[in-house]
This record gives sequence, C-alpha cells and structure tokens, in this order.
Amino acid sequence: MAEELLRVDGIIKRFGGVTALDDVSFSINKGESLTLVGENGSGKSTMIKIISGVYTPDEGDIFINGNHYKKMTPIDSIKEGVQVIYQDFSLFPNLTVAENIALNDLIISGAKTVNWKKVHDFAREGLEKIKVKIPLNALVGELSTADRQLIAISKAILADAKLLIMDEPTTALTRNEVKALFKVVKELNTKGIASIFVSHKLTEVREIGERTIILRNGRKIIDEDAKGLDVKTIEYQMTGRHIDTSSIEYSKPKQDDVLMKVENLNLSHGFFDVSFELHRNEVLGITGLLGSGRTELALALFGQKPADSGTIILEGKEIKIKSIFDATSNGIGFVPEDRIKEGLFLPQTINNNIAAKVIDTLKNKFGLLDLKKKVSLSEEWIKRLNVKTPTGELPASSLSGGNQQRLVLAKWLAFDPKVLILNGPTVGVDVGSKADIHELIRKLASEGMGIILMSDDIPELMHTCNRILLMRRGRIVEDFQRETTNEEDLNNELVASDVEEEAKR
Repeated sequence: MAEELLRVDGIIKRFGGVTALDDVSFSINKGESLTLVGENGSGKSTMIKIISGVYTPDEGDIFINGNHYKKMTPIDSIKEGVQVIYQDFSLFPNLTVAENIALNDLIISGAKTVNWKKVHDFAREGLEKIKVKIPLNALVGELSTADRQLIAISKAILADAKLLIMDEPTTALTRNEVKALFKVVKELNTKGIASIFVSHKLTEVREIGERTIILRNGRKIIDEDAKGLDVKTIEYQMTGRHIDTSSIEYSKPKQDDVLMKVENLNLSHGFFDVSFELHRNEVLGITGLLGSGRTELALALFGQKPADSGTIILEGKEIKIKSIFDATSNGIGFVPEDRIKEGLFLPQTINNNIAAKVIDTLKNKFGLLDLKKKVSLSEEWIKRLNVKTPTGELPASSLSGGNQQRLVLAKWLAFDPKVLILNGPTVGVDVGSKADIHELIRKLASEGMGIILMSDDIPELMHTCNRILLMRRGRIVEDFQRETTNEEDLNNELVASDVEEEAKR
C-alpha cells in the first residue's frame, strides 16, 4: 500500500485583494511522480512556496512525514526533506562542480579549514547516486544547462531529499538531455523519492507524471491519472477554452520587397557565412539545437555581440551594427529569451518599463517627461496586449511570467521597430498565453513588420512562420517553406542534429 509523504488540506493564500490559492487540497505518496500544471498566475508558484515554507497560508494545513504544520518555515521544509530546484538552479558559476555540491555540507559542518579530498569524495558520491559523470574540477559556469540541472539534483539528494520539486526543468534542454533527466528522476522515484514536476510542455507532463494536478485561477480543477489525459484536454482544463490552430491565418510576405538582407555574416566561435533575406510582412523562423549559433546570430543582429565580418542591408541601404545603439537607431528591436535578467526592469513600474525605449518622445516643450503622455502610452499597450494588471503603477515583478512576456513585447512595440527579433518569445509561458503571443506575432507581420523568430519549439515555428531556416554548427543548412513541410519533417531534422551532436561528444 502506498505511503503518504505530503498532504495539503484547504490551502488558501491571499495577496491583498487577490486570492492566489482558493481551498486547494492534494497529497503525494513516497516515490510518486506528480505533475503540476496551469497558466501563469494559476497558483503553481504560490503552492511551491507554501510547501517549501517561503509563504505561510492564510488558511489550511500541511502534513508531511506525519507531522502537522499550520506554519512551516523554509528550515522546517528542508528538515522534512523538501528540495526545490528553481530555473536558475541556485548554483555558483565561478565555483567548481565539487565546490557547488559540497558547499552546503561545508557550511553546516562549520569546518574552519577545507579538506579537499573530502569535498571531492562527497561530490563524487552525489553524482554516483544519480549515475552521472561530470568533471569535479570543471567550473559550473562553463557547463551545459543539462549538466547544471544534474548538479542541482545531486545537491538535493545529498541533502536527504524526500520530495524533489522541479520548476520548468526542461526549458533549455535538447530532447536527448530531457530523456536523460527523466531517466534520473524515474530512478529516484523507484528509491522512494517523490517528485513534483512543474512545466508548460504538456507532452512532457504526460511522459514524466503518474498523476496530474491542474490549477486554474487558484483552484484545483483536475487531479487525475496523467496517462488518461491527452494534451487537448489539459489545454482546455488549464485555460477554460479550446485552442484551435486549424484555422490560422498567416501573413503573406511581399517577395519583391526585401526588408533586410544578410550576406556572409561571421562571428568567431558563433556562426559562419550566414546569408538570408527577410521580406516585409514575413515571419522568418531560425531554429537549431543549443550551440547551433542561432542565439549568437540574434545577438549579432542586435549589436550585443557584433559580427566580425559580413554585410547587413536594411531597406536597400547597408548598415553597420557594432552596438545595440546602432541596431535600435536603424529600427531593429529585440525581445530576449531571459525576460527577467535582460528584458525588464523588475523593480520599476509597468508604465516605466513600457516607456523605457521611447522616453525621449514623451518630453514636453520644457524637455521634461510628460507623465500624462507616459501613462496614456502605457495604458494603450496594456490594453492592446491584454497585460493582466489592476494598474500600470505596480512593479513589473508583480506580474506572472506570461504577463511579463507581454510587457517585454509591449516595450518594444511601443518603439515601433521595422524588424523585430524574438529569441524564444514563449519560453516558460503557458499554453493560453503562448497562443495569444503567436496570434500577435502573425498580426504584426500582416501589418508590415519583418519578424525573425529564434526557437526550437517546432509547433511554435509551424504556427507562426512563413519560412524556417535550420542552423547546425554555426551554419544555415536547410531552408523550409512552411506550406511544404510539417512538424514531423522539421522535428526529424532537429533530431538528426541531436543525434549528430551526441555522436560528436
């Protein structure tokens, strides 16, 4: 008979006048794999923080390992065996693998000196527990996302984890890396360690979870066997609406109107001899595995990592992009993949974020910022992009992930770029917000904007792009027309890249 590890009963959590969790109850048994899904703002993160002791519920009870808590602190949670692995992994990039894994143990022991043999032995033991090999002296900052994920799991296991909570763990992993991660998690489940897997990738939710809990607007909607739920059902229960992709209307590029032309662009250790054309009204997809050069190409076009050589022609005129200022001066905008670190000023208000790129146009005749103009501009874009907030005076950090992504888009659309580069525009965004962002991308293209979309999300590329370029080892190797290809063909090409890279390693 299954043995219960954790149970939450009647959890209610409010923030001001907003109810984040409304009478939510569920349990998880030892060794069980549970998936927790819902739209941004559904209450997933709040529930994780209650289980980990970061938040105290306004009402409800927590039972873990037979102990009853009305109020649980982070220390209580750790002592009960709860370990949370967030998207940033909470690792030190400037320390080695061994140092990162052993750091908590060193702090707890209170040792005055470091016994490096013990540090390496301790770290080796952690990696052996999950059956992986990573060089102990390697700097964590130089490792792949997949390796950092495994290091974080090793730390958790050595901290005597009984419940492992993983928040969006596969966001930046290749398919092979996802398979390896799932193998590790399932092996831990067989040893009695339970797991809660939070993700917006619904096919993975069905693959890794035994049970699925769906939250919507802070309430539990579904708590069922994961294998009995198909993706369409999960989408509907998450959003309360059917997401129909069968009647998508794509923009029609003007083939004789080349908006941007890139010729023989090169960046050392990034990409080589890259050439392509972007037409007005076109959404051009660029895909490839991590390390294919697609991110470096995006950064070069925006001047963040200027190309070493090559030519960029915009509206028939050659331009030099040696800095971000050069790019924006020529009407090129960029939505980064990491909205938190690169896309937003989180402590600043929503209004200030939207006005950031166009602040000079909001001055009055005395050269001072016209506050009414700023608020009017912000309100316009909040409405147009359906950013869910009671007021633009709240900080950007108050928004859910999907709404933060809409805010980044609003900031750049207020700038009115000729070319908009989107690097992973829906990473970490729920299925409902993703569909809305895809619709917005198609609409912008139909209005005359040229859009370059960097992504390894095959359905995303097929639902938005007119053409898709495939990069491999820094070069463009394929050019797909959306009308004459399908998801399976495109996925097979990416898988071929994955297999090739794996064999190379």
